[in-house]
Amino acid sequence: VQVVESGGGLVQAGGSLTLSCAASGRIINCHEVGWYRQVPGKARELVAAITSTGSTDYSDSVKGRFTISRDDAKNTGYLQMNNLKPEDTAVYYCYLNLQIERVGPWRDYWGQGTQVTVSL
Repeated sequence: VQVVESGGGLVQAGGSLTLSCAASGRIINCHEVGWYRQVPGKARELVAAITSTGSTDYSDSVKGRFTISRDDAKNTGYLQMNNLKPEDTAVYYCYLNLQIERVGPWRDYWGQGTQVTVSL
């Protein structure tokens, strides 16, 4: 299984970006898709997650500004980020909780990370 993350970049405060997280390979099921972000010297933060039933969870710091979604036919997750703030600057890492064998275990597969930089 390969996970490719894309969509980061430099944006001005108030702007928008959309991150994508696409898994390819032999995938039986995808339970959860989510994003963490990491700033040097700070703890990793769970930004958003969505389950196979569509249940979502957001960090308080992004509620109302970020929207997570998924396309199961493409094994892809999306993170729409609106009204970005300088404090959103971080490396964003996506993960997908996948089952790759019918009776096998679930495990997390991670993207390579993408830099999001928000300037004033």
